[in-house]
Amino acid sequence: MKKRPVIGITMGDPAGNGSELSVKVLLNKEIYEKCRPIIIGDANCMEDIVKILKKEDEIKIHAVKNVEDAVFEYGTIDVYDMGMVNMEKHIYGKVSKMCGEAAFQYVVKVIELAMNGSVDATVTNALNKEAINMAGHHYSGHTEIYAEYTHTDKYTMMLAHEDLRVVHVSTHVSLRQACDLVKKARVLEVIRIANEGCKAIGIEKPRIGVAGLNPHSGENGLFGTEEIEEIQPAINEAIAEGICIPEGIPTPPDTIFSKALGGWYDIVVAMYHDQGHIPLKVKGFNYNKELKKWDAVSGVNITLGIPIVRVSVDHGTGFDLAGKGISSELSLAHSIDYAIRLASNK
Repeated sequence: MKKRPVIGITMGDPAGNGSELSVKVLLNKEIYEKCRPIIIGDANCMEDIVKILKKEDEIKIHAVKNVEDAVFEYGTIDVYDMGMVNMEKHIYGKVSKMCGEAAFQYVVKVIELAMNGSVDATVTNALNKEAINMAGHHYSGHTEIYAEYTHTDKYTMMLAHEDLRVVHVSTHVSLRQACDLVKKARVLEVIRIANEGCKAIGIEKPRIGVAGLNPHSGENGLFGTEEIEEIQPAINEAIAEGICIPEGIPTPPDTIFSKALGGWYDIVVAMYHDQGHIPLKVKGFNYNKELKKWDAVSGVNITLGIPIVRVSVDHGTGFDLAGKGISSELSLAHSIDYAIRLASNK
């Protein structure tokens, strides 16, 4: 029997709901049957959430300083205790330098553990970009931190919800700048990464849809020329390399995701952040207007192109929910499942 992979899970911003999600997801015994999870965070924050959830009789927090000291048993949550949070100053739902520093250091530590082989895959709860910048760490998000600390130049994020998957030519830049970043070399690079990313999760011959940038994919240059000058040449070269792009042309952005949901592609290459994020979140985020609550906050974020496995929840820090015991752990559960798949196929 193959050994269960060790999954390092960051706690996320201590003022957010990451600690709650971590406790809730590890109340599921099946997680321990599939992997060996360890939280990278603060044991005192995790203990506080156990009390809030009134789970003291079911869950014990086990603080460790080395992965080797973890017990990996259901009923005990192993926490690689970073000791970053002063609970006397800790306030749920408040942006702070202390919590930003803690969240950043959790990420740096889990990357280190993955790079040295102590964990087989990493999963990240959300951090707050304002908080990490307050702490002096000027990154636009997890993806950029992972890229720098793994010394990776060519990377992208893949969003996934069930069989809908999307990668992006650009992410955390202005829309005006995103248009300027649609260049043949980058589009081709992302197509290649998408192809390899699908293979990493077990899809032998990935089918890739490539979105246009402009309305109607430019309508033969009437609404823009990026499709003609940059995207089509990238598609042509990818096809020449043996990559499967069924339509062979940039697909209009307003129809490509309907086709993806219909099974035309295994993954879609989006040209910018919101072009890819909006359809994924329309599919995975379900708000119950009668009960005035989220029934589901699902979907995962996978960083492709880096030398280690990184999967993340596809939602924010939940500051408005933090400390209340009402957050949904669904996205974190799906993230762990994807991390197990990727670790198993390494």
